[in-house]
Amino acid sequence: MNPERTVPGRRTRILTATTATAGLLLVAGCSSDSGGGNATASGVPVVKAGQLTTCTHLPYPPFQSEIDGKVQGFDVSMIDLVAGDLGVKQEIVDTPFENFKTGAFLNSEQCDLAAAGMTITPERKKNVDFSDPYFDATQAVLVDKKSGITSLADVKAKGKKLGAQAQTTGEDYARKQGFDPVSFESSDAVLSGLRSGQVQAVIIDYPVVQGWLKDKANADAFSVVDNLNTGEQYGFTVKKGNTKLLAAINKAIKGAKADGTYKKLYEQWIGPYDANAAAASPSAS
Repeated sequence: MNPERTVPGRRTRILTATTATAGLLLVAGCSSDSGGGNATASGVPVVKAGQLTTCTHLPYPPFQSEIDGKVQGFDVSMIDLVAGDLGVKQEIVDTPFENFKTGAFLNSEQCDLAAAGMTITPERKKNVDFSDPYFDATQAVLVDKKSGITSLADVKAKGKKLGAQAQTTGEDYARKQGFDPVSFESSDAVLSGLRSGQVQAVIIDYPVVQGWLKDKANADAFSVVDNLNTGEQYGFTVKKGNTKLLAAINKAIKGAKADGTYKKLYEQWIGPYDANAAAASPSAS
């Protein structure tokens, strides 16, 4: 995932984390407090005392989305582990995604890190420092069962419309394959476009599709016809040179994978887990 376009009229929102299970509480206003000079008890610098401030872009289930008024998801839970290790609470700021590529919110000290199902790319590495990869992602092609589409190539062969989330690696992949996909602002909009018949197929990160297909109505209407291993890996980002926070994030990722917490969170938010879970080819329903 790599959406990088501002939603017209969108306001930055701050959402304060409690725990992975309790979720996050929505509060009003915009943060301008840089909290210069703050640090955790272990000496990790933070922009605001007593909290770890995370920039994200909603919605992007199962990594982060509002559920029953609370922001929850795989990314949220993973960063809760980092915050717990540092003895602080996570606060989430919902921001336009165009700033993630440049690291603008990190450089302006509005956030300590960004967590938004972001693919690690050489271009982004020029502006931000990435954590160790925490998720191996593939792209899925989801189609309307009534369309008769059997693969990504079949979308073109049958002259059907393909949709993708704007400025994402899925959209980039589609363009490289010679498509001119219909661009949607968010993952919710992608699904709505498929439901409404605006497009007959979409390409998007497979974990997102997994979440959609948990809903029986979606599973009855749509099916996965392609799972494309594009070699993508997700990473969390910090301001360039923030080595202490980066080390804390990497430590939490490594620890979660070693003690079984990662597997537990994966199964909670994404689905059945095995060593190659993210890259496994799904069975088309």
